[in-house]
Amino acid sequence: MMERKALIFNVQKYNTFDGPGVRTMVFFKGCPLRCKWCSNPEGLDSKYQVMYRKNVCNDCGACVPVCPANIHVMTAGRHQVIRSIDCIGCRACEKACPQSALAIFGEAKTVSELLEIIEQDRPFYDVSGGGMTLGGGDAIIQPEVAANLLFACKENGINTAVETSGYGKLSSLLQIAECTDLFLYDLKHMDSKQHFFYTGVHNESILENVSELIRRKHNILIRVPLLKGVNDDTENIEQMAQFLKPFTEYRNFKGVEILPYHKLSIGKYPALGLEYTLEGDYSAPESRLTEVHDLISRHGIVCTIVRH
Repeated sequence: MMERKALIFNVQKYNTFDGPGVRTMVFFKGCPLRCKWCSNPEGLDSKYQVMYRKNVCNDCGACVPVCPANIHVMTAGRHQVIRSIDCIGCRACEKACPQSALAIFGEAKTVSELLEIIEQDRPFYDVSGGGMTLGGGDAIIQPEVAANLLFACKENGINTAVETSGYGKLSSLLQIAECTDLFLYDLKHMDSKQHFFYTGVHNESILENVSELIRRKHNILIRVPLLKGVNDDTENIEQMAQFLKPFTEYRNFKGVEILPYHKLSIGKYPALGLEYTLEGDYSAPESRLTEVHDLISRHGIVCTIVRH
């Protein structure tokens, strides 16, 4: 039987922020949300994507004849990327570019291939209590192969964690949960209309799914990407704390991490042909981060601020 393949866009080693200990992050491609502040826009679509840095390109045209999908063209002596949706991921243009102005995001890897990469850092996992974390994108987009990779890790004694928006079928989450030691579960906004405005989806199923996972005794750490003027208001934070407070009775509810907003991803958007629609600085001041931390902690919820 042919082995299942995952469409990924990166493997990051020596991560210390996304789960306990030293982690190897495997970034799955495809996400059901479209958060306006997404820090991994190259992981949003479940297809190959071309990142083209115009400011680096010297318009030599070396990529044009090697592209079987004909997405690279020369117009009046200037290079253009057209119909990037047709990219087949062969990477011929990436290899041909003398300026490294092109990068193709998306690579099909079997579970065995990924496990071989993950196993390379086993000594770090053993010393630090680390392991493998599935990021993205969102593994919920590829639940079968995600479950297969998680199972393979558990079979080999490797700790597993999964970052997820929680937006999808409960059955997909439960399939993934069977071999997941810890979910890093996002809560972005408690108001469904505001959630839709900023992410493109409503939040009812997200709240229902996390409630069910906690009740079924799966380990959950809530993560809140905090943006000034978006979701840091006292009303939203209080609603979130009130929602989570009953789960403090469950030992598998591991509390809340606050993730301050950053702008590190903005430069990726134009290179991917995307628009970053958040104008201005959404970074909450240190005083507000502390206030939000205290508001949540006041309800008996373990809360930490994650600073990268």
